[in-house]
Amino acid sequence: MYDQITPPETGSRITFLQGKPIVPDNPIIPFIRGDGTGIDIWPATQKVIDAAVSAAYSGKRQISWFKVYAGDEACDKYGTYQYLPEDTLKAIAEFGVAIKGPLTTPVGGGIRSLNVALRQIHDLYACVRPCKYYPGTPSPHRHPEKLDVIIYRENTEDIYLGIEWPQGSELGTKLINLLNNELIPATPEHGKKQIRLDSGIGIKPISKTGSQRLIRRAIQNALRLPKAKQMVTLVHKGNIMKYTEGAFRDWGYELATTEFRAECVTELESWILSNKEKNPDISLVDNARAIEPGYDSLTPEKQAKITNQVSEVLNAIWDSHGNGKWKDKVMVNDRIADSIFQQIQTRPDEYSILATMNLNGDYLSDAAAALVGGLGMGPGANIGDNCAIFEATHGTAPKHAGLDRVNPGSLILSGVMMLEYMGWQEAADLIKQGLGNAIASREVTYDLARMMTPPVETPLKCSEFAEAIIKHF
Repeated sequence: MYDQITPPETGSRITFLQGKPIVPDNPIIPFIRGDGTGIDIWPATQKVIDAAVSAAYSGKRQISWFKVYAGDEACDKYGTYQYLPEDTLKAIAEFGVAIKGPLTTPVGGGIRSLNVALRQIHDLYACVRPCKYYPGTPSPHRHPEKLDVIIYRENTEDIYLGIEWPQGSELGTKLINLLNNELIPATPEHGKKQIRLDSGIGIKPISKTGSQRLIRRAIQNALRLPKAKQMVTLVHKGNIMKYTEGAFRDWGYELATTEFRAECVTELESWILSNKEKNPDISLVDNARAIEPGYDSLTPEKQAKITNQVSEVLNAIWDSHGNGKWKDKVMVNDRIADSIFQQIQTRPDEYSILATMNLNGDYLSDAAAALVGGLGMGPGANIGDNCAIFEATHGTAPKHAGLDRVNPGSLILSGVMMLEYMGWQEAADLIKQGLGNAIASREVTYDLARMMTPPVETPLKCSEFAEAIIKHF
C-alpha cells in the first residue's frame, strides 16, 4: 500500500463511529517530525507523551509511532517538490489520528500551504485552539489567568479555500466584467457600486453545512464543560458581510434553537425570560422595550416585529426554560469580530468557547495565545468526522533548528489535546501538571526565561524542558 514507508508491526488502527474515535490500547499514530525546529521539538514531545502514557497506565496502554513525511524532509526522501507525498496522506487516512511539527510553506511546489492542504484533503473542518494560562508563564497581560477559552475555527471555507485570480489575468478580468455589467446592476442593494478593473479577485464562500458542523462541535464541547463555562460565542463581521458572516451567526442560532433546543438558550431569549421572571405581569410590549432600548423610536412595523419575537419565545420555551431553568443551559450569544478582540483583553473571564470562521479564527487564536504566553504555549488540533491531526501552532524558525533551545510547549500541549481526544485523560493530566509545575519552578526554555521577572539566568534546553516536565508529573 505504501511506497517508501512501513507501518509498525505492532499496534492497531483508530476507527471512527459517528465522528467519535474508537481507540485501542495500542494505537498506531503517524507523526510528521516537521521542518526547522521540528528536529528539536518532536523528540522532546514524543519523550513526554510516552513517559506520561507509561506512568498513567503502567504498560496497559502504549502508542506505536509511525514516522511519515511532509515538508522539506519529504522532499529529501521522495524528491524535489514532493512536499506532501501520497504515502503520508494514505497513512493519516488509514490510522485516523496523527500529530505533526511545524512545516515550511512550499516554494515552487504548487501547494500554497501544507497545513491548509492537509486540512482540506482530510476535511478537518474544526481547528480547535485552547488558550489557557499556566501560572508563572510571562505574559503582557495584567491578569492572564482570567483567559480560559477554546477557539473553534472553521477550517475549510472562507478565503482560505484559495479561489482567486490575479489582477490583469484573463479570467480575473472576465469575472470583474461579469460582476460590473450583469450581477451588480441586477442586485438593487448594491446600487451603482463597481469593482476597479485593476483589482485582484477572491471568493469568500461560507456554507450552512460548513458553519453548522463547526458550531455543532463547539456546542458539544460546551456541554462537557463545568456549568460556569457552558457558553458558545459566535464571532462574525455580519454587520458588514451579511450573507456570509451574518449567515454564519444566523445558522449558529438556528442550530442552537433546533437540534440543541433542550440544551441551549440564546442571549436574547435569556433576557426575555429573565424579564418575565422578575415581573410575571410584564406585558409583551414592556418586555420588548426592555430588550430593545431604542424601541420607542422605531417604526410601528419594527416595534411589532420585536413584540412578536417576545411572544414567540415565551410561547415556545417558557415551560422548558423559564423560572430560572435557562441558567442551566448552554448560553449561545454572538459578538462582532473587532469587538471580541478587545473583549478578550478587557473582559476575558466572560468567554469560554468562541466559534468563528476561518480568517477571524486565525487572527483571534494567535491574539488569545499571546495573552497567555505566546504561540510557544499554544496547542492546536484539526478535527473532522473521520480523522484528526494535532499540530504545533507556530512556524519552523529555521535559524534555531538543531540548537536544542526552542520551547516545545506548543507541540507537547497539542499532544495533550491528542490524548484527551483519545480519551486518555489520565496521561493528559500528568503532562499538564508537569508542564505547569516546571514553569512555576522557573525551569523553562530561553523564550520564557528572558520574559520572567527576574529573568532566569540559565534557561533549559529544549530536551531538558521535556525532562523537567516528566520530573514534575
